[in-house]
Amino acid sequence: MKDTYKTITKPSEEVLFKDKNSKFFGYAFPVTSEDEVKEHLETIKKQHHTARHWCYAYQIGTSENNILFRANDDGEPNNSAGMPIYGQIQSFEITNTLIIVVRYFGGVKLGVGGLINAYKTTAQLALENSKIVTKTINTQYLITFDYKNMNKVMRVVKEKNLNVINQKLELDCQLTISVRQKEAKSIFDIIESIYEVSIKEL
Repeated sequence: MKDTYKTITKPSEEVLFKDKNSKFFGYAFPVTSEDEVKEHLETIKKQHHTARHWCYAYQIGTSENNILFRANDDGEPNNSAGMPIYGQIQSFEITNTLIIVVRYFGGVKLGVGGLINAYKTTAQLALENSKIVTKTINTQYLITFDYKNMNKVMRVVKEKNLNVINQKLELDCQLTISVRQKEAKSIFDIIESIYEVSIKEL
């Protein structure tokens, strides 16, 4: 089972591609929600308020069943901008990424082929200018137990080198752990088998 994905860690530097006096500025952003997509678009539109087109594509989600993507031509001929941009997201095999390409028209029409090439190349340059990392897909569990059982739980946490992301250690204790997807079932079973300790997926 694949439990890793590739994404970018921070926004790319601005890149510029020119063709027949048209200028294409490219940007890549890490995103995990459509709200973040809107925020980045608004920022870029303000920054380039005299541009003619703000075309973009994004993909959000880490497993095949929850992938969300969109490609927007923003007034360019159908499929000449958004899809070539999205094609680069697929080609680099990344997700949780938004690419925006801003076009300033230079007075000479490029034709659909020219546009496809320009948007594709600008998106490619933006991604080549980004740091791409591989991350694991994790499952989060909440473990609940009485203080007296803390040693039993902590022994498993230590032995299995579990990543604790939150803890409340009082009379009733709670631990939130993050586990790689392919190890999640076995960790769940181990903790569930401890007497007087409960575990549930978040």
